[in-house]
Amino acid sequence: MVTMISERNGVAHASVSAGPRVDQEQPGLTVWFTGLSGAGKTTICNAVHAELLARGRRVEMLDGDVVRKHLCADLGFSKADRDENIRRIGFVAELLTRHGVITLVAAISPYRAARDAVRNNIGRFVEVHVDAPLAVCEGRDPKGLYRRARSGALHGFTGIDDPYEAPIAPEIRCATDRDTVESCRDQVILTVLKYLL
Repeated sequence: MVTMISERNGVAHASVSAGPRVDQEQPGLTVWFTGLSGAGKTTICNAVHAELLARGRRVEMLDGDVVRKHLCADLGFSKADRDENIRRIGFVAELLTRHGVITLVAAISPYRAARDAVRNNIGRFVEVHVDAPLAVCEGRDPKGLYRRARSGALHGFTGIDDPYEAPIAPEIRCATDRDTVESCRDQVILTVLKYLL
């Protein structure tokens, strides 16, 4: 049985459908995708989510934009608010991981100390640096955010006038300026399966 959470007209809806048999005994794990806006975090995360579901794994996805809209709508974009945003996402991820769920998190999470604090709290944690040069991310700019930041209409934007602290030693690095979505997905799946042995 597979539960899908979707959004229609600003309202979250859940639907249940038949799916592959789910492994109820698997250990939990948090897989944290970090990187600049436009690097490809959500795209890779969705691909990994679909593959793990197809393999009958218990898996949930926490997308930074969706969490911001529903769980963290009261927060702004100061450093303190960004840290609190990551703390809340980390809290939910820890609960899911503790209960045997593979938890995929796609969030810019720009500050290394905040990511490290989540890692230390969860324990079973894989960091995926979804890495693309700033120029490539700006060229993609799917939401028009870089354009707004460059024009001065958006302040405190990661990579422009707010720093992004790249992971020093992530378990996985996906260079999305040259790696395909499929190769990134497969790299993450291989690592996740090793953690579940």
